[in-house]
Amino acid sequence: AGDRELFPRGPEQFRAYDRRAMQAWQPLVYEEQLTFAEDGYQGYFETIKTPIRDLHGRVTGVLGVCRDITDRKRAEQEIERLAFYDALTGLPNRRLLLDRLQRSIAACQRSKNLGALLFIDLDNFKDLNDTLGHDMGDQLLSQVATRLVGSVREADTVARFGGDEFVVMLDNLNPELQGAAAQAETVAEKLLASLNQPFALGGQQHYSTPSIGITLFGDERLSVDELLKRADLAMYQAKAAGRNTQRFFDPDMQAAVNARSNLEADLRQGLAKNELLVHYQPVVDHQARLVGAEALVRWRHPQRGMISPGDFIPLAEQTGLILPLGQTVLETACRQLQRWGQDAATAHLSISVNVSARQFRQPGFVAEVLDTLKAHRADPQRLKLELTESLLLGDIEDTIVRMEQLKAQGVGFALDDFGTGYSSLSYLKRLPLDQIKIDQSFVRDVLSDPNDAAIVRTILALAKSLDLQVVAEGVETTGQLGFLRLHGCEGFQGYLFGRPVPVDLFEREHLSEAPLAAPAAGTP
Repeated sequence: AGDRELFPRGPEQFRAYDRRAMQAWQPLVYEEQLTFAEDGYQGYFETIKTPIRDLHGRVTGVLGVCRDITDRKRAEQEIERLAFYDALTGLPNRRLLLDRLQRSIAACQRSKNLGALLFIDLDNFKDLNDTLGHDMGDQLLSQVATRLVGSVREADTVARFGGDEFVVMLDNLNPELQGAAAQAETVAEKLLASLNQPFALGGQQHYSTPSIGITLFGDERLSVDELLKRADLAMYQAKAAGRNTQRFFDPDMQAAVNARSNLEADLRQGLAKNELLVHYQPVVDHQARLVGAEALVRWRHPQRGMISPGDFIPLAEQTGLILPLGQTVLETACRQLQRWGQDAATAHLSISVNVSARQFRQPGFVAEVLDTLKAHRADPQRLKLELTESLLLGDIEDTIVRMEQLKAQGVGFALDDFGTGYSSLSYLKRLPLDQIKIDQSFVRDVLSDPNDAAIVRTILALAKSLDLQVVAEGVETTGQLGFLRLHGCEGFQGYLFGRPVPVDLFEREHLSEAPLAAPAAGTP
């Protein structure tokens, strides 16, 4: 009766425990959650029931000791939450995901069903953090987490892998690869649709898109690390495909990654062994007279021969090797300027050097350029640094300050590949530029594509209004040259006037007393 008065669920469960305790030869320990009828207190309790035996071993009763372990249980739960769950989103963290993935792989081996891993990265999340602040970034991550959970089954795992990366693990998919792939693709498309809806941040609507990489598991024995690597590679394939899409892991990607890794190792060796060369391409004025050159880096690999800059420059950017590579090109160009400056016939020539956003953002970049010029006794007024429009996506005020510091010492600036990026006219007006370069993609079809022709005319008119020089890149035919001259372009660069070549060949081909004559139409 006392049990009935004390606990609303009645004494039946306690009698069952008593019977089990009387049959046991050692104390019975159990934990349970109880609610007291008198005041409604609910907590966790640990009960120890010990059988009481007489001298003959007969059970004469049960001794029960119960203690409140609510605080201990809550502490254990909090420790588990901190260890296995993300503090911001409440989702399982990387540690718990790895544990669940390991268990899921083992379960797939037993059940023969397949699973899928979806690696999700938010496109341009860093831009949002930089522009709206980390508080808004955290709000976005929390809302993304909620949408991901709402788009999958309750049994599936949604985890925050770190930063703006999430992982979704799908269990018990079709045992056939095609069927499982179709199921995973359906979920991915559902996630894409959900995350493409606007997010409410600070009273404003914000759009954020995901890139999703997918890999299936269960059909072969793979480690947790290998599965995550595959899903990550597939995500980067989705990025390369234009973002806001999904891609499945392609085994051929692994070969490409291995090749990239080998190329990176070779590039490090190539820098150390001076395999990277600087070639020069002529830049001429409207009368085809040589006014300077662009310094372009080339790599002659000892086994593979010449490697395209399109293959190794992006790699250098990603790995940070662009910093020593850029400094090598700058030093080579400054040495050449010093040599040309010794001869009255060549002292007027300038050299343009490409500078990546990563180089430009280095804290000591300005001092490095000025020190290099001084070390080689090169005229700063003959050095032109070519910047890309990606710089305008960063701290524009810092960009202007750095440019003005170099400009004060005579260094010139050109904005490269103009028209292909994100130039803001207000920024363009403020930047201390000397020159803009029309990208070769517009020049190539200027005679056949009315849109390209209109873009080129607009760029030339804009440059004139801003008092900027213009160099058209990729000029290959006299027809292109005629169009550009007709609309006021006064600087040219391209195969019509010469390919990038080593400095000795450049000097033999272009540094004669006579002006550089334009070759006939079609001459490469």
